[in-house]
Amino acid sequence: MKKFYGTGVAMVTPFKKDGSIDFSALKNLINFLIDGKVEYLVSLGTTGESATLDQKEKEAIWEFTSETVAGRVPLVAGIGGNDTRKIVSEFKQFKPKGFDAILSVGPYYNKPTQEGIYQHYKALSQVSPLPIILYNVPGRTSCHIAAETTLRLAHDFDNIIAVKEASGNFEQCNKILRDKPDRFLLISGDDPLTLPLISLGAAGVISVVGNVLPGIFSKMVRLSLQEKWKEAQTLHFKLLEITNLFFTEGSPGGVKAGLKQLGLCDDTMRLPLVNVSETNYQKIERELIRLKQM
Repeated sequence: MKKFYGTGVAMVTPFKKDGSIDFSALKNLINFLIDGKVEYLVSLGTTGESATLDQKEKEAIWEFTSETVAGRVPLVAGIGGNDTRKIVSEFKQFKPKGFDAILSVGPYYNKPTQEGIYQHYKALSQVSPLPIILYNVPGRTSCHIAAETTLRLAHDFDNIIAVKEASGNFEQCNKILRDKPDRFLLISGDDPLTLPLISLGAAGVISVVGNVLPGIFSKMVRLSLQEKWKEAQTLHFKLLEITNLFFTEGSPGGVKAGLKQLGLCDDTMRLPLVNVSETNYQKIERELIRLKQM
């Protein structure tokens, strides 16, 4: 599971002005992130606006991403939802060539019990062609995967290898890190909490900020994993302001604004998501200029 130590980036999906997928920009982004020394990439997580893509578009993005990456870094595919039968079918149909794991978000909207969540992931585990990374992000899903449920899944299924924890709850993370099997990883799902979570034993992060600042962010994570806390802390604090700006008006609007300013892709999003305000856009621009000068 060393593949998933360090910085993974939950990549945006670049769109052209007409809303179609911009594969040329996606290629540029992939190469930019690999050149920035991130450890792995996540295709079509929440940041990739996967909820607004149809199945054919997803398959085209996965195939293109796999071909472009060409084995240079590990790859994770985002496949999740709130209809277990449908997601089981998607797992079975997924073509895993070039991919190393599947990130699957907790079943949203339905508000299942913890037993329902367990049975959902059990069903996925039984058909998955690749190891599974759980994704707990209750702020988006209204579905909290309790620490006890995560640990139950971790102990019961060898192919459930990690959890991306975006609950922001340190008590939750402490329980998982204390009681998990040695092979099971906790991965930060909150950029600004990454350093403290690594100090507790987390394996790294699946980052949004890393889309725009892969070099500095992945360096901060590597320093943390090497227990070079003072150097890591310096970078952590440098990134706080830009991190706040990226999320002020929702994700991925902020990072798409940053990527546009870097000339990597347009900031077009699909409704119901919209671009950040001009005020926030200018603040992001000024902060990126400041970081370049440091």
